[in-house]
Amino acid sequence: MQAFDFMTEERSAVGSVLQSEHLKRVAAARLAPFAGYLMPLWFSSIKAEHRAVREKAGLFDCTHMGVLEVSGPEALGFLQTVTTNDASTLTTGKAQYSYILHADGGVLDDIIVYRRADELYLLVINAGNESKIKAYFSGLLEDAYCLEPNNPHRLLEFKPQIRDLHNLEGSDSKVDIALQGPMSMDILSRLVNGDSGQLRSLESFEFCETQVRDIPCLVARTGYTGAKCSFELLVSRDRAADIWRLLLSEGESLGLAPCGLGARDSLRIEAGLPLYGHELAGEYDISPLEAGYGWAVKLDKSFFVGKAAMKQVRERQSTQVVRLSCTGGRGIRPVRQGDAVLNQEHTCVGWVLSSAATGDRQIALALVDRDVAQETRTLGIYYLARHPGQVSKGRLEHVERGQTVESDLASLVIKRFARF
Repeated sequence: MQAFDFMTEERSAVGSVLQSEHLKRVAAARLAPFAGYLMPLWFSSIKAEHRAVREKAGLFDCTHMGVLEVSGPEALGFLQTVTTNDASTLTTGKAQYSYILHADGGVLDDIIVYRRADELYLLVINAGNESKIKAYFSGLLEDAYCLEPNNPHRLLEFKPQIRDLHNLEGSDSKVDIALQGPMSMDILSRLVNGDSGQLRSLESFEFCETQVRDIPCLVARTGYTGAKCSFELLVSRDRAADIWRLLLSEGESLGLAPCGLGARDSLRIEAGLPLYGHELAGEYDISPLEAGYGWAVKLDKSFFVGKAAMKQVRERQSTQVVRLSCTGGRGIRPVRQGDAVLNQEHTCVGWVLSSAATGDRQIALALVDRDVAQETRTLGIYYLARHPGQVSKGRLEHVERGQTVESDLASLVIKRFARF
């Protein structure tokens, strides 16, 4: 059997399921390609939409996300094999954050697993990884890919039924819309059929299957903004626009705002949540352990694909992702991906992975040496050159680990994750 290798095919970006709704509010020029879809960057402004989610509520088009159904008597065994978390702990109505790795331990995607019934699960996967995960699962079912480098003849024991619900037509299809922020419960409670008690009793990573104004909907207390009150609604493709309009109409008086990719990114950075390709995998091949999610990698499971590699990562781990707070606001140059992070001796100990402005502060996520990753530690940041004029004046375009440069901005290591 061969190692899994996948090359993403380039294709022209297409409109999301909600494109016609977006074009009622923004010009086509405001839609940008993202993971193969044309998505709104913002409706009003990133700042206003960020504030809406923190103070009131925001509505996000997540219909680009992949949704797979895994079913049958071998579904649980399959998930135990291909995901890092312990899916056997899930009861009906519960969800779980997890990872899919290849045999050498590289992260193929971070996912959420939902258990709908004893032999019925949903997996929500990142839009940019959808085709990759489908190809990986298909190959696993055909015994095409290696499961364990030290045991190349090991075969996949459990082979469930797998359906792509994201690209399916009809009532069984599923797409994702996210309602996030402190007023989300009040907005959604007005729309669910009957008593809203079941909705209000949901805790984080729990879900119920209900109806929103007679539209069948899976409503989960999950999200990607750090909001304590957060929902994701999985609905059929043909009813997504109806749900979108209903929520905006009902929520307008409570401050609900449609939000674009810009606020989605700034909110997740402020909360410390990883983005695949930045704080997971990517240029530095960041593992779940380095990203701060060791709790989602159950090394006490008898086996999962990539387990041996994760044990080695745990033993040799020398870096980790941290969240930094820096001065921001008018007159302060923004921190950007790739900028060098320095210790007190002005030596490079890591690099910025993502950053966002939040009020008069900047929040950055950075990969740094573990010995400087403690909360309240002060670290410096060196701005990389952004254009040839800066290079001509001596500013560097890249800084290597161990290289000494002068700090441009002070930052403080703060709590790894935040809830709002």
